[in-house]
Amino acid sequence: MNDYFRVGVIANTHGIRGEVKVYPTTDNVERFKVLKQVILDTGREKIDLEIQGVKFFKNMAILKFKGIDNINDIEKYKGKDLLVTRENAVELEEDEFYLADVLDAKVVTDEGEELGVIADVLETGANDVFVVETKEGKEVLFPVTKECVLDIDTDEMVVTVHVLPGLLDIN
Repeated sequence: MNDYFRVGVIANTHGIRGEVKVYPTTDNVERFKVLKQVILDTGREKIDLEIQGVKFFKNMAILKFKGIDNINDIEKYKGKDLLVTRENAVELEEDEFYLADVLDAKVVTDEGEELGVIADVLETGANDVFVVETKEGKEVLFPVTKECVLDIDTDEMVVTVHVLPGLLDIN
């Protein structure tokens, strides 16, 4: 299981006082208002940062971190991820799951046949779609609906699906 979740990416600096524009990768940009800490993933190390201030502009969050008061202190982190720990992640409702927790999960049919593994999750307007890579190396798309995805066991890393007519008709 993944212990860290990405909530944003530092897109650019904002002004000269150490603020940054953050492209949110979380479902709800408003969560930055209540978030107290993030972890900056530099690629070599993870740095704990305390959020001192939050503003919003267009589709971006503008964050000010405690102790970073100069553009030169933060500019080198453009393009770097901002993470939260699993404990600080958004609480899940019943029947919800973190997308990161289903990646690489084994996919089996309700008849017990092993299809492959979840290689990706596509987020569409209506519902998510699991991209399943079959044992033969082909991709099959399974809509995450009650009719198609019957069970998601993140502890065992197994997703049980019902194959709707036409889903496995791969050319």
